[in-house]
Amino acid sequence: MDLVEELKNNIKNALNKIGIEASFEDVFVEKSRDASHGDYASNVCLKYAKKNGKNPVEFANLLIDNLDKTYIDHVEIAGPGFMNFFMKDDSLQNVISLILNQKDNYGRGEYKNETVNVEFVSANPTGDLHVGTARGAAIGDCLARILAFSGYDVIKEYYINDAGKQIDNLALSIQARYFELLGKPFTLPEDGYHGQDIIDIAKDVLDEYGEDPLTYEDPIAFFKEIGIAKEMKKARTDLSNFGVEFDVFTSEKEIRKNNAIENELKYLEKYTYQEDGALLLKTTDFIDDKDRVIVKSDGDYTYFLPDIVYHLNKLSRKANRLIDVLGADHHGYINRMKSALMMHGYKEDVLSVELIQMVRFIKDGVEKKASKRAGDAYKLRELVEEVGIDAARYFFAMRMPSTHLDFDLSLAVEQSSSNPVYYSQYAYARMCSVMKMGEDIAIDESGKCLGLEKEKLILKTLADFPKVVSDACRDLLPNKITNYVHELAESVHSWYNDTKIVDRGDLETSASRLALCDAIKQVIKNALFLVGVSAPEHM
Repeated sequence: MDLVEELKNNIKNALNKIGIEASFEDVFVEKSRDASHGDYASNVCLKYAKKNGKNPVEFANLLIDNLDKTYIDHVEIAGPGFMNFFMKDDSLQNVISLILNQKDNYGRGEYKNETVNVEFVSANPTGDLHVGTARGAAIGDCLARILAFSGYDVIKEYYINDAGKQIDNLALSIQARYFELLGKPFTLPEDGYHGQDIIDIAKDVLDEYGEDPLTYEDPIAFFKEIGIAKEMKKARTDLSNFGVEFDVFTSEKEIRKNNAIENELKYLEKYTYQEDGALLLKTTDFIDDKDRVIVKSDGDYTYFLPDIVYHLNKLSRKANRLIDVLGADHHGYINRMKSALMMHGYKEDVLSVELIQMVRFIKDGVEKKASKRAGDAYKLRELVEEVGIDAARYFFAMRMPSTHLDFDLSLAVEQSSSNPVYYSQYAYARMCSVMKMGEDIAIDESGKCLGLEKEKLILKTLADFPKVVSDACRDLLPNKITNYVHELAESVHSWYNDTKIVDRGDLETSASRLALCDAIKQVIKNALFLVGVSAPEHM
């Protein structure tokens, strides 16, 4: 158990002793921002004192009398009743042996016996993956890693949109380029795709099939099939090279088979009504702000209807909870989909939707602009080639997904403390270097000689890691991990610059400090793993 959990349980038990029913979740504890205010702080007295007819200071003293003091040196009451906890040195030092014993499992949550389906990217297979999808890919994969590390079974899923009008345009675009290569008259569709990748697919068709497609009864179906297959093959490769692997690829065409949509329409009859020739779903009976069209006046389905079927399909595959990672323009999508699932008896919180805001890519102070349809999009593989996987993954993860991100391509390749990913990885590499320097000294996991304030700060930060992971999982915010790594790296660099870690004249202190280096290494590695970033030993 980590120190924050230990302290929260201690406070909860003290509350129970004085007759107050409180759960672990009811107790708030945070790391103190100022060392003079102790190691940890809690506002628990402000929360419970008035309810129990006592002033907060009087209540705090009563609570202190009932605390287990095993790890607590003393408690100070500040202001109107805040409790500042000063921990015994050995309680902080014990975190070293805990980390070095648990290694890659340090910070891991208990097994939840629940399955979470995380669907992300799901880009239309109509061209190379561009950087517009990259942030969602990074965030989705980070969430999957954090959830799995927190004890959930996780399914990473990609939904292939292979049944809409954009696929018709893909097929017509490939066919037009195929005709062009044959020297035949051709017309690119008005909403077609003009990229080099379309020309390359047409060349592949000509090389592999010659003029046979000219004789096919349904050439458009052929160009659809081959176009989707080739685009998805490239997408899988590009995502894999970005450190993203999927467990499941689900085809919209497959979802539409076996009368799934017709059966869903029949089920939803009691929640529908006709208006101006269209069929609307009464989502306002639940949590939506307006009813939604599911069948248009011309008889075509809106995207909403097959999406309902798809979400039910995911839930039928034993998922207890769904997470959709979508673009920021899907805000109106959230409550309509939750309402549709509630019509099937699911609770509102069965679905979480994480909206990913736009990214601007800046190089040397100038924004890069491109259009996928025009064929000059800035591609995901180009981003990886330009800045590397680690920088790309870290930069995407280090801001809240719901905020706009300016991605500084020049900064991302700098080898300086201004580059956040370099700064964090360099802290790990420095610890590796120190460990190598002192490899002949047996480390002392007790940490008994760690008395510097900077060492205590690092120990507290290391002890916080399990809570940071838990909070990132609860809030679905990978930036909590990158914020943590940067904070830890800051403390580590400061300590490294001011401290003689390996001192041949004081082997006892060196042994404790080397153990701290080893623990730092492990925690940075664990944290970087959660955002899909490597921990290099040399830089």
